[in-house]
Amino acid sequence: MDERYRSVAIDAARRAGTLLRSEAGKHPQISFKGSPTNLVTHMDRRAEALIIEAIYAEFPTDAILSEERGTVGGPSSRRWIVDPLDGTTNYAHGVPVFCVSVALEVDGQTRLGVAYDPNLDECFLAERGRGAWLGGERLAVSETPTLGESLLATGFPYSIREITRNNLAEFGAFSRRCQGVRRMGSAVLYFCYVAAGRLDGYWELRLGPWDVAAGALMVEEAGGRVTNLDGGPLDRERPAVVASNGRIHDEMLRVLKEVEAG
Repeated sequence: MDERYRSVAIDAARRAGTLLRSEAGKHPQISFKGSPTNLVTHMDRRAEALIIEAIYAEFPTDAILSEERGTVGGPSSRRWIVDPLDGTTNYAHGVPVFCVSVALEVDGQTRLGVAYDPNLDECFLAERGRGAWLGGERLAVSETPTLGESLLATGFPYSIREITRNNLAEFGAFSRRCQGVRRMGSAVLYFCYVAAGRLDGYWELRLGPWDVAAGALMVEEAGGRVTNLDGGPLDRERPAVVASNGRIHDEMLRVLKEVEAG
């Protein structure tokens, strides 16, 4: 891939992350997107504006899909997918677990993904066919062989108070079968941590395309496996996801199937 795309993605993610970090803990202005558990802050929008401006300064005819603004720009073979602040609830409460995600699709295939955690100053990078990286270190998923020895992560839908399948049963089932399930509040970082071997697996029942675009590529390029809840191809527009080191993937799918069957 052209170095320009990589440079723009990394620079935009880092600048947005630095902005977020500089204002962290300062009681951001909060509004709600349809439910009291689905927050957005003025800092989401400031970071988003920065990223969109950076992309359009170099690639003015590209399309952009961003979590807060939706689709920006006209039809293009290239589409940037942006999550300006993944972990908004954490950010709003002063919890230092959040990141910025920027991905690039070409002809419908994700080719580039960047995720920047400004709190740890970690910049994750994945390019299709060229691996996943953290700094100068190539990432590889863990070698944990069984679900019983694994550390997992998950998240819950914003509509948890209203819907029946809200991941609580799945959370309980996995908690009884693995070493632990972590709930840290950033889907993008879960993917990155699976890619880095810090987590062995991650599942979630409902996400947005901005949650998975960079992260799924990160796991795949680190040697892991990413599917939908049935083991089929991931629907990146309406994703429900299982991501793992590959070794425990089938066990994870079986647990999900058992829970769904009741």
